[in-house]
Amino acid sequence: MSDISSLLHDLAVANRILAREEVVDAFGHVSVRHPDHPDRYILSRSRSPALVTRGDLVEFDLEGGAIDPGESRSFYIERPIHGAIYEARPDVHAVVHNHAYAVIPFAVTPTPLRPILHVAGGMGASIPVWDIREGFGDTNLLVTTMAQGRDLAATLGGATVALMRGHGCVVAAANLKQAVSTAIYLQVNAALLLDALKLGEVTYLSPGEIEPTAAMTALPVAVERTWEYWAARADLSGI
Repeated sequence: MSDISSLLHDLAVANRILAREEVVDAFGHVSVRHPDHPDRYILSRSRSPALVTRGDLVEFDLEGGAIDPGESRSFYIERPIHGAIYEARPDVHAVVHNHAYAVIPFAVTPTPLRPILHVAGGMGASIPVWDIREGFGDTNLLVTTMAQGRDLAATLGGATVALMRGHGCVVAAANLKQAVSTAIYLQVNAALLLDALKLGEVTYLSPGEIEPTAAMTALPVAVERTWEYWAARADLSGI
């Protein structure tokens, strides 16, 4: 496969993996920056991630417009999430937006979501929370304009993860496989932390532990091992 062909295949697989691991359900999406055109990204048409195939993938500019003027299929309305993050973060080459249920309690309470699990170090030491109401009043909580997307990207800043109050989260990473890994372990860590908080005082990873654990999970051998495992669990039929 060419580099772009391989990337498109992996993007379709990423959708199936995130669905299988219950990071996304009927909603949620994952994108990659175009490797040859950094001012473009690739994202599925509007479809549940468990069903996405390579034929569903569409190339967009950073404002969310389809590059192909003849493209007439319906798109995800929250494309501004992806475009605004790619615009603000040249280091980011993959974005996941999801509504993982275990993450939501930390977006609506003062309790911070912090890593307690060694394979979750990639989520970072501090996760900001973005509240759309602060800048845009009462909405349906969806990020539908570039102004909203840019506001979210500003809250994300240089972090890997930002929570979205009453909505979900975004994960921004250097590559697709790292984005998928971080999104999965973010949800696992959130569920474990919810359980741990019921038992008493929690021992979190220290800043000195977060950096090497994040580096460990970003190693190619670790990234490929987890990707192979999750891909084997997913339904890749018709992809």
